[in-house]
Amino acid sequence: MFAALLAMSDAEVMQVMALAMAETIESGGPAVEAVLHACSADPSEFWKPDEAFFDLLRDKRVITAFIAEAISPEAARKAGAPVVFVGLFTRPETDSGAWRERMRRRGGDPDSDSGLCRADEVGSDWYGPKPLPGEAVVEKARYSGFHDAPLDSVLKGLGVDTLVVAGLTTECCVDCTVRDAFHLDYHVFLASDACAAYEAEVHAASLKALELNCAILVETDQVITAWEEAA
Repeated sequence: MFAALLAMSDAEVMQVMALAMAETIESGGPAVEAVLHACSADPSEFWKPDEAFFDLLRDKRVITAFIAEAISPEAARKAGAPVVFVGLFTRPETDSGAWRERMRRRGGDPDSDSGLCRADEVGSDWYGPKPLPGEAVVEKARYSGFHDAPLDSVLKGLGVDTLVVAGLTTECCVDCTVRDAFHLDYHVFLASDACAAYEAEVHAASLKALELNCAILVETDQVITAWEEAA
């Protein structure tokens, strides 16, 4: 997290600080409660995530730094829990004809719009948390980490039957991966404060739908506490 902050401009660092302060107040905890008690104040009564909060999340560098801080893989590593990185890596030979046609019908340019996250090109590398040597890395070419990708076999090879999912974006890659995981009989916990969408309403609606059907919503402090107790 510190290295990511060093690479940011002062304005970006201030955005992350504002986001972290607001999230700290919202999430609470013994230390926060002690400070608020000493100050005879409860700011959480006056602040809730709003459009300004999600405006910050529309900056990918801010959102990635936020998620890295919210649920660092270090906590899982210390507890001995396997860490698996799943990333989108596209190539011309794996581009979907249906995707390209959908882009065209929506008024886009399939030749340029389908070039998202091209493997081995600028913008395709990991940003924020990075896999350590020996950790599993799964490349996918669609929204779901399971579709036409070896994620299921990798997890089964690690003896994993329970997942804690975090990432971007809630309504797209997270949603598709969580649903497929549930259909494959994994126990799925979704860290609700370690995933995000570019619009508040979309994020909230996606979480609600996933909670109703596929996943158990948890917060990162619950996950980290469980890992620390298991370590």
